[in-house]
Amino acid sequence: MKIISVVGARPNFMKIAPFIHEINNYNKTTANPIQHILVHTGQHYDDRMSQTFFEQLNIPTADINLGVGSGSHAEQVGHTMIAFEKILKKEKPDWVVVVGDVNATLACSVTAKKEWIKVCHIEAGLRSGDITMPEEVNRLVTDRLSDLLLTPDYLSNENLKKEGVTDDRMVFVGNIMIDTLEANRHRAEKISIKEVLQNNYFDNSQKNTLNIENEHYALITLHRPSNVDEKEVLEPIIRFLIDEVAVNQPILWPIHPRTQKQLVQFGLFDEVQSHPNIILLQPLGYFDMLRLNMGAKIMLTDSGGLQEECTILGTPCLTLRWNTERPVTLKEHGGASVLVGNNVNRIREEYNEALQKQRAPIRPPLWDGQTAGRCLQAILNYNQ
Repeated sequence: MKIISVVGARPNFMKIAPFIHEINNYNKTTANPIQHILVHTGQHYDDRMSQTFFEQLNIPTADINLGVGSGSHAEQVGHTMIAFEKILKKEKPDWVVVVGDVNATLACSVTAKKEWIKVCHIEAGLRSGDITMPEEVNRLVTDRLSDLLLTPDYLSNENLKKEGVTDDRMVFVGNIMIDTLEANRHRAEKISIKEVLQNNYFDNSQKNTLNIENEHYALITLHRPSNVDEKEVLEPIIRFLIDEVAVNQPILWPIHPRTQKQLVQFGLFDEVQSHPNIILLQPLGYFDMLRLNMGAKIMLTDSGGLQEECTILGTPCLTLRWNTERPVTLKEHGGASVLVGNNVNRIREEYNEALQKQRAPIRPPLWDGQTAGRCLQAILNYNQ
């Protein structure tokens, strides 16, 4: 059997790492090893946001790098399809495995099906209900085309059933990103907060001498266009951070290049950077970000993956979005996250409430660190 796995953007790396490790373990015990090819589309071209993850998670260098780089959604999808089609014609795999919901996921699933190659989607069935999100389009198309749909939670199964997917096409396997978390949490625990700051500090000033302790800082990530591309939306969030959050506790902020660019454009960056209680960091590697999440009093984020981590770690999480494709992480489903959108009044209300909460780890069904094995077994058992 020959499998091509595809990664395109940073979250994919945490999801594909345990799958590759599981294939390697399987190959040690069988007379018919799986031939595996890792394709990196190059959608994230910044070294700090891609190569670091390959190194830290012990993922071998991609066998093939398509070098797609930046561009509009159409440009990324189109360039990926053109390049990936050539790979498929040459390698003729039995399966193409895609993960998540980035442009590479869509592009490679469409291209594979046009070549009559079976597609397996890891993390299938997630739905935000917001068709204006590019990721929602990617999810819908990929799930419609995939032969095998591997779901992370029971709500995803229900979504697929409502869309007419039959039981023989989907397998509930759990959340593969939690495999990576469980495999690496002990290593992350050994990292000191001071070490994270010193290794990743944004401008080499002396703010990192602050004595920051567990449960005494806020952690924020912000990158979605809906939050950062309009001054009328971003500036009130910045004012809230400066005037209310930073007054009570330090803010650790690994700043995304897109967000930095917008802050500069809107004339807000200097005020943020110079604030004594806001510590800007470079985009973090997996272990450093996991360590900060483990110790944060509260997380403010528009990242889907961090919602999941907060649920397992018990970090109170304010999700700066009006919807989520991961509702299992929300308080109403037993999780640690609450949707606050980008309305400052809503953010303030939930922020003040979250500060009163104690850390309470929660583990949804099959978020047990063993999902990769179930993913591989589902492919091996597929007989259609």
